Amino acid sequence: MHRHNPSISVCTAILTVSDTRTKENDTSGKEISNLLTEQQHTVHDYQIVKDELSLITSTIQDWCKNPLIQMIIITGGTGFTPRDVTYEAVSSLLDKEMQGFGELFRSLSYIEIGPKSMFSRAVAGSLDGKAIYALPGSTNAVKLALNKLILPTCQHFVEELNRQ
Repeated sequence: MHRHNPSISVCTAILTVSDTRTKENDTSGKEISNLLTEQQHTVHDYQIVKDELSLITSTIQDWCKNPLIQMIIITGGTGFTPRDVTYEAVSSLLDKEMQGFGELFRSLSYIEIGPKSMFSRAVAGSLDGKAIYALPGSTNAVKLALNKLILPTCQHFVEELNRQ
């Protein structure tokens, strides 16, 4: 079994997708930042964009051009309202999708919130050697995804993406 180096710090960009949140009231974006820094990872950039496909895709594409950024975590816009387009933006860009991420996230969510978990369109994968995760906008969903799925595996994912 390939083991990852747990001492590696992953350089991350955080994107909140919302028509209403600001840096002052974005509890989910702040929670992502706090959980990452608690685990000695770095936050290279943090932005908030409106629920618009072009804004989401252009931000992701710009970050993928930055050699310092290794991981992108997006929160918000993964539901079923007409304005929710994060899933479409992310899935249209991915080189490879990590199907197990969405499945595991919804399974863990089901334990906490029941059948409403099936409305989450959380998705993860890779683009241009970067790990990308798209999460719901709720702070509880962010905590669940980071603590149970992302933080225990992100170093391994980044190492796999950069293995020759």
